Amino acid sequence: MNFEGQTAIITGGASGMGAATAHAFAAAGGRPIIVDRNGALAAQVAAEIGALPPLIGDVSDAAFCDQVVQRVVGEYGRLDILINAAGIIVRADALNTSDEQWQRVMNVNVNGVFYMSRAAIPQMQKQGKGAIVNFGSIWGSVGAAGVVAYCTSKGAVHQMTRAMALDHVKDGIRINAICPGEVNTPMLASERSEPVTPQLMQKLADTVPMGRLADPMEIARVVLFMASDDAGYMTGAMINVDAGFTAR
Repeated sequence: MNFEGQTAIITGGASGMGAATAHAFAAAGGRPIIVDRNGALAAQVAAEIGALPPLIGDVSDAAFCDQVVQRVVGEYGRLDILINAAGIIVRADALNTSDEQWQRVMNVNVNGVFYMSRAAIPQMQKQGKGAIVNFGSIWGSVGAAGVVAYCTSKGAVHQMTRAMALDHVKDGIRINAICPGEVNTPMLASERSEPVTPQLMQKLADTVPMGRLADPMEIARVVLFMASDDAGYMTGAMINVDAGFTAR
């Protein structure tokens, strides 16, 4: 895949699957613009891949999302791809999820996808072409105990993806969601009550039919395909990359 001359905004690009996607996109000749709350990590990733300085802010802020698109289009004249990878998790059931935690997960995981997409779509309409890849999750399609806010937010992302895909298919804009399984990222280890040990990580890997966790780059390569012209007939799709987890 060759993304020469193409500009992509990648939210959550400072770590995990977002950072892997930024690396992969740059390696394929594209121009990635990293958007993240963590300025230090975002700058580090940008330096590693020779990208332009990242844009630092919170995707749950609609005005910030508008500014991101305005700055990118103002600087480069176009926006070809939007990767909505920013996300957070709270590990709690309904009784132990506070109002603040619930709202924060929805604000980042759902509103952030909506705000960034709403900001990006008008420019893509002008171009007559564009691709958006949202980060869903297998937990948006099947249930998981102890992560009620996260599961709910990812289910919302899946439905938003389907609806937006139908809204904008005639505009030449393809909108899809990637749904990763268990991936070896900082989020997988975050917000846990028990110590994160090699034994715990192996326990998580043992829940996967393939018997291992995914490397973030394995997810990123699928994201690049979904964003590329090679996937020109794909829109409104939820693509599971989960080593057979949901095949059971």
